[in-house]
Amino acid sequence: MADDLKKMYKTVMDDHFPKELTISFGDQALIYRKKTWKIPDAGAGEIIEKGLRYGENPGQEAAIYELVQGNLALGGCQFIEPGNGLVSAISEKEMVQSGKHPGKINLTDVDNALNIMKYLDAGPAVVIVKHNNPCGVAYGNTLAEAYEKADMADRIAAFGGCALFNQPVDTATAERISENYLEVVAAPEYETGSVDILSKRSNLRIFRVPRMDRLSRFAGKRFVDFKSLIDGGLIVQQSPLNQIKTVTDLKPAVSEYQGKTYTIEREPTSREYKDLLFGWQVEQGVTSNSVIYVKDGVTVGIGTGEQDRVGVAEIGIFKAYTKYADALCFKRHGLPYKDLALQVEKGGEGRDRLNEIDADTKAAKGGLIGASMVSDAFFPFRDGVDVAIKEGISAIVQPGGSMRDFEVIEACNDATPQVSMVFTGQRAFKH
Repeated sequence: MADDLKKMYKTVMDDHFPKELTISFGDQALIYRKKTWKIPDAGAGEIIEKGLRYGENPGQEAAIYELVQGNLALGGCQFIEPGNGLVSAISEKEMVQSGKHPGKINLTDVDNALNIMKYLDAGPAVVIVKHNNPCGVAYGNTLAEAYEKADMADRIAAFGGCALFNQPVDTATAERISENYLEVVAAPEYETGSVDILSKRSNLRIFRVPRMDRLSRFAGKRFVDFKSLIDGGLIVQQSPLNQIKTVTDLKPAVSEYQGKTYTIEREPTSREYKDLLFGWQVEQGVTSNSVIYVKDGVTVGIGTGEQDRVGVAEIGIFKAYTKYADALCFKRHGLPYKDLALQVEKGGEGRDRLNEIDADTKAAKGGLIGASMVSDAFFPFRDGVDVAIKEGISAIVQPGGSMRDFEVIEACNDATPQVSMVFTGQRAFKH
């Protein structure tokens, strides 16, 4: 059975999808061409021409298509035109090291990393994605520093993930990457010597993403977003546009309730404004219902895909504590927190070290003191912000629009010290 499962993951599936797709919108049409690559594959033991290895799971046929023809305009909206391919335009030339034929998740992880990275142009930045959600996003003074911060934000989730870089990967960054296990590394380019370092891991997929020099332009472009239903039906929507481009687009929280105006009493500091903007940009790539925490241009805790807002706020806090403790343990003792805890549980040495890490994590409140809270939708009750205020967060960004916005504003004004809050005026759901 175990051998069968291992073989299943190595199998490159045939797919029976057509070489070309045409989707008609009345008298307009978009034409897509299936992407295949002639690359060596360890499982097959030879060079084969194939597109996706398989879909979300082995046993699911899958194909990737690039938009090659058509010009779609509906209701005054001009959708993205052919010739702007990013992930769908990756060819053999951009597969610096193919590793093996990519699966669907490998490429959608790169795509969602790009969905976040298209807003991050304030300096060297890294987005690490796992299962189509960011697990660590960070700015740095250098690319290597940005990677170090993004990785340490959630070392555990980053294992086997996809790391996207907004600048050419240099040897210092490559050395740091090579210390970890990743499935995919993607960047606009690779400096001399960096690929030699990265390619020591023979199965690592190393992609050069075309048009990354124009990535910021994609922030203003819409594409047609399809959702398939189990009955074979479709829901079609425009892709969302993030209206928050700079801190000036963030507005102080204000609410009217029973004839009284409630306003936020403390304006964000310059540092908080930067984190609020950064956090809102990262939020565009997080599965909803979500709440995330950021501090100094780095994600601290990311809560994703929950049904209730206070629950996801608490999950983000829990993750902040666990990731902070793990990072401390790894930096101080060179091993994961869970390994040290297991060692202690089995009667080994390390109890004092474990207690010290727990105490330091509690004192720092998981790194949440002075962090900013980011919510993709309004808070229906104040409990969502109350749990974060207790942990020391100092600023909040959220869409606003709840009937109880006044209660949330009161929670921020009554806090000691006071918490600032701004509204975006738009929701950022992503399902």
